[in-house]
Amino acid sequence: MNLTFLLIAGLISNLGVSFAAGADDAAAAAQRRANTVILDPVSAKNLGLETAEAEEQSFENTLTTLGRVEVFPGKRAVVTSRVPGRVLEVPAYPDRAVKKGDPLVIIESRQPGSPSTEITLTAPIDGLVTDLIAVPGESVHPDKALLSLVDLSIVHALAQVPEHLADQILPGQKVRFRSPGWPGEVWTTKVEHLGATADPTTGTLEAACHINNEGTWLRPGMRGEFEFVTSSRPNVLSVPRSAVQQDGLSRFVFVADYELTNAYVKTPIVTGAENEQFVEVVQGLFPGDAVVTKGAYPLAFAGKGTVSLKEAMDAAHGHAHNEDGSEMTAEADHAHEAATAHGPAATSPWTWFFAGTTGVLAVLLVAQSLRRRGSGKDSGHA
Repeated sequence: MNLTFLLIAGLISNLGVSFAAGADDAAAAAQRRANTVILDPVSAKNLGLETAEAEEQSFENTLTTLGRVEVFPGKRAVVTSRVPGRVLEVPAYPDRAVKKGDPLVIIESRQPGSPSTEITLTAPIDGLVTDLIAVPGESVHPDKALLSLVDLSIVHALAQVPEHLADQILPGQKVRFRSPGWPGEVWTTKVEHLGATADPTTGTLEAACHINNEGTWLRPGMRGEFEFVTSSRPNVLSVPRSAVQQDGLSRFVFVADYELTNAYVKTPIVTGAENEQFVEVVQGLFPGDAVVTKGAYPLAFAGKGTVSLKEAMDAAHGHAHNEDGSEMTAEADHAHEAATAHGPAATSPWTWFFAGTTGVLAVLLVAQSLRRRGSGKDSGHA
């Protein structure tokens, strides 16, 4: 009897735990349904929603500062004439690209005691024409610059680092440079050297980078943003910054529902470190969750969406649901109809659990009864 009692007590205890777990699961499912936004295809298209997977990756801690682009040292040339004279012709044009040896200015020599001769001044380097001041008919002197050339195939990028953050910048560190003139473009480079002195007026120290400037998109004088990678951590779950929304002190993302079309679940998250591109997610998401990255902000004001949860669940499952999207509770005939429509796979896991539990109890009771009978016969025979 003790064995039977213990077994039955254990089963009852397990039933209690299962009921509690079932209640928690039901509450979580109800909360998920309450936070689900469902859109019709037209509304989803108008919002232009895009998603990206939450994934574990090397997370970079970064420091961002502003700076500017300058001509690379040694990549600028000034064109002058060694003899006095007069400008006859100027084949060069402002801001035009020239090759080394191309004619730039033609002058007439006026050296004393020598006949007038034409001298063609050519480009000493490949580059763009700047500071063009040569004008036909104008006098030329050896100390007068006629124009300048700049080679922009590589440029000098100087970041202004606040002096109290200078200890985080080291030569060789990875740097990403962005220019407001070219949205979406990123140039990757590294720290070449730090300035020998700090600017006492701005309280900054220069950090110099060399940027390959194919296409000459970056021009001297342009401002830009420097993102220094100061450290990196592996296997950090993170999402793009554009996915993270804020409501007061709480932060959340919209996760694409794995079952319903154009359905997105408002999911609270706990965040960690951030950089210019990603936000670390400490709690609330799993790797592979598809979070909304484009259109997340207007989605936060979409309410329940344009399709009811009941309509979406009915369409997904092929049978009627309650208004809140939960399964309908019906008598045995309704359950039978649902099981017939969906087959054995649709039978509730609770049905199987209770059936198995009942069977185990029945076996234990029969075994106990047989045991008692056996004990009685042995006693009478004695």
